[in-house]
Amino acid sequence: MLLTAPVLLIVGLAIKLDNPGPVFFSQERIGLNGKPFRMVKLRTMVVGAERQVAQVLAANPLHGPVFKIPDDPRVTRVGRLLRRWSLDELPQLWNVLRGDMSLVGPRPEESWVVERYNDLQRSRLKIKPGLTGPMQVSGRGDLDMNERLELELRYIRNCSIKEDLKILIKSLPAIISGKGAY
Repeated sequence: MLLTAPVLLIVGLAIKLDNPGPVFFSQERIGLNGKPFRMVKLRTMVVGAERQVAQVLAANPLHGPVFKIPDDPRVTRVGRLLRRWSLDELPQLWNVLRGDMSLVGPRPEESWVVERYNDLQRSRLKIKPGLTGPMQVSGRGDLDMNERLELELRYIRNCSIKEDLKILIKSLPAIISGKGAY
């Protein structure tokens, strides 16, 4: 957390200069065993973006209970850069320290997405969500729910420190490439 402080300070200033509103964004997400928690991110969208979901939902190219829109009009200029380099995720280290998340695991979803899960999809909730995970190193936002689920279930079945280290090592190249980051 201390190492990220200078980056957070610079990025926070960029967010404030680009778009009025708070630097941080917190949102309820669903974690281990379906327990809700507040996930913290750097704000990448305009204030009130959550109220505009219904208006942009039709542009969702993914099938199933997954929501990721390329060129989402709610994302700010600075927000696009933050998402491209995954800098908006840095404050989630706080969630890791609090025990709501781990470094590696399935990404935490919003409650309205989890409410649409079938039984197999709910199995994602058997382990703590992660800051990074199999989805982030294998296509990120380009994966539909079936592809994500297949990767995450394989991860859950084979969960080990060795597998976590592989994912952590693959995360940096995935971030640098920006593939699938919206």
